[in-house]
Amino acid sequence: MIRSLPGLARSLCLMLPVLLAAAVAPLPAAAQRGTPETFAPLAERLLPAVVNISSSQSVRNNGRGNVPMPEFPPGSPFEEFFRDFFEQQQQGQGGPGGGGPNAPPRRAQSLGSGFIIDPTGYIVTNNHVIEGADEITVRLQDDTNLKATLIGTDEATDLALLKVDAGRKLPSLPWGDSDTIKVGDWVVAIGNPFGLGGSVTAGIISARARNIGAGNYDDFLQTDASINLGNSGGPLINMAGEVVGINTAIFSRSGGSIGIGFAIPATMARNIVAQLREGGKVRRGWLGVQIQPVSPEIAESMGLKEARGALVGVVSENGPAKAAGIRPGDVILSFDGKDVTTNRALPRIVAETPVGKKVTVALNRKGERLNVPVTLGELKDDTQQAAVPDPSATPTPGAEPQVIEEVGMAVAPVSQQLRQQFQLDEDTKGVVVTRVNPNSPAGQRQLRPGDVIVEVSQEAVAAPGDVTSRVQKAKQAGQKALLLLVERGGELLFVALPLA
Repeated sequence: MIRSLPGLARSLCLMLPVLLAAAVAPLPAAAQRGTPETFAPLAERLLPAVVNISSSQSVRNNGRGNVPMPEFPPGSPFEEFFRDFFEQQQQGQGGPGGGGPNAPPRRAQSLGSGFIIDPTGYIVTNNHVIEGADEITVRLQDDTNLKATLIGTDEATDLALLKVDAGRKLPSLPWGDSDTIKVGDWVVAIGNPFGLGGSVTAGIISARARNIGAGNYDDFLQTDASINLGNSGGPLINMAGEVVGINTAIFSRSGGSIGIGFAIPATMARNIVAQLREGGKVRRGWLGVQIQPVSPEIAESMGLKEARGALVGVVSENGPAKAAGIRPGDVILSFDGKDVTTNRALPRIVAETPVGKKVTVALNRKGERLNVPVTLGELKDDTQQAAVPDPSATPTPGAEPQVIEEVGMAVAPVSQQLRQQFQLDEDTKGVVVTRVNPNSPAGQRQLRPGDVIVEVSQEAVAAPGDVTSRVQKAKQAGQKALLLLVERGGELLFVALPLA
């Protein structure tokens, strides 16, 4: 499972696939690099700029009685500690100083790491290291303890910026370029594992652009440099002594390192930290679209040569994309000159683009490549991310339900009875799926009763006959799949429906 480094509370419980190494041709002798003779000079120079961070907060007893003890592997050093702790808590329930509902607040503490980026005392760490803290203390390498001020946090990327006043200039670390680091390059991780103090481990970059399901902006560096509990917020450093990542999460069942750790790329972090330092918050660009992947089936049904880009499913009514003329069914290929190879790349690229900037969006619309100018808005917490399009077609009164044998489903016009049966909105338009054969092409694509087909081949449908005729027309033309735009639970998604 993926774990945030301070503890088990932020476990994401994701099983990662086994990574198989592909055989490659031997590198030329000039390109081969051996293990560095020593990391000592690098560690000696960097350690003074890495700090330990402890945070504490008041926690009131909720009066709900006993809390179950978390599970640990047999023999784990945490097992005995937590057993003793929970036994003491249970014995003290309701007693003086115990855990009853009238007990005084207790202090909860967490430990993590950070690093100084400016001699005046600015320190970068993870948001989850200091989240909810009443008090933050920074300990320097010389054991000086300093109270820290929180400048700002960004929960979306799990970053935080602190400030301490040491009364003197402090050693600091420079940012590196994480975009140029390669798989196989040596890196050094420095942090405070298990609260023991500054520790140094070395390894290589194992992979780039990892998506671990942490959020919309996942683009992690993966490393086999040992990262353990308490390393959160510590720097991942290249051989030039530059920060290329911020250690954030590990894949582990025990809470200890098994050689799969993840770091926020420095290129992303540097921009976030600069905004926190300037204004205490992060402003992100907003395009105003809801997107989905371009699968091989969808690419074929749309006549695309390759499955790449981001397929626009929904365009927000008052968003920049709507104003620029971007439509559902458009495939975004590049944004501001940056290739959009997958749909996951687009939110990150847009978010990193300055608010108000005028950019060019290259897209494919029904086989034609277009360049559309867009002026970015600002992503707000309450921004409407999606809006249901309003096809101009309306249901034909009196149209009869039809069974489309070729794809294994039955469809019917939108009626008041179907609105009530499937809890459809009053303004729903299109054709309702009423029955699906689980062994049919429709069943294979997980279409279900209650789905509303809004478009077929990027053209609005109003009656069952519209769907039937387009299925037959596509089969006669030799198409292998048909592109449907389906509304489900108020959201829109494209489905490539096989015709074979």
